[in-house]
Parts: sequence; C-alpha cells; structure tokens
Amino acid sequence: MNEPTPVTIGSTNIETEIDIEKLEAALDYIRPAVQADGGDILLLGVEGSTVKLEMVGACGGCPLSMMTLKAGIERILTERVPGVTHVIAGSELDDPELAFLS
Repeated sequence: MNEPTPVTIGSTNIETEIDIEKLEAALDYIRPAVQADGGDILLLGVEGSTVKLEMVGACGGCPLSMMTLKAGIERILTERVPGVTHVIAGSELDDPELAFLS
C-alpha cells in the first residue's frame, strides 16, 4: 500500500501529509467543469492542511468564483483528499483575517 509522503511545495518549509497525487487527481476531476466556463485552477501550494489555489481566466474576475471555490472545490477536495481541511484563493493570501489558515 502506498503511504503519502510528506512533501513541501512552494517556498514554505512546512511538511504536509496530503497526498499530492490524490490532490492533483481531484483537481483534474474538477478542472473540466471550470474550463467549460472559460476558467482554470492553478495549484499555488499546500501548507499544512490548507490548499492554496488561484482561479484564472474567466473565473479570475467572476464574482461567483469565491462561492465556487468554497462550496464546490473545497467540498470536493475535502471529500476526496485526506488531510485537506481548507482551500483558499490566491487573493486571500494577503487577507490578515485569514492569516490563521496559512
């Protein structure tokens, strides 16, 4: 049985138990629906149990993108990828009220 390997993504040095292959497979599952609306999802990184994504293309400026991220993408990722508890958008990274997620 394959056990998840602790990994570091991006410039952080925090290890995570999230299986990156499962995460990427889940994003590949979601991606066609987002692309059908003219957008896409970029994985910015993982820190602890938080996945950092960026909505690009038509989704980048869409007022409903945060609802899509939280009600759709976060729900699917927390169901399909053990260890994921939060999903935040790249635009949330600078929000001091959300600093506890980083």
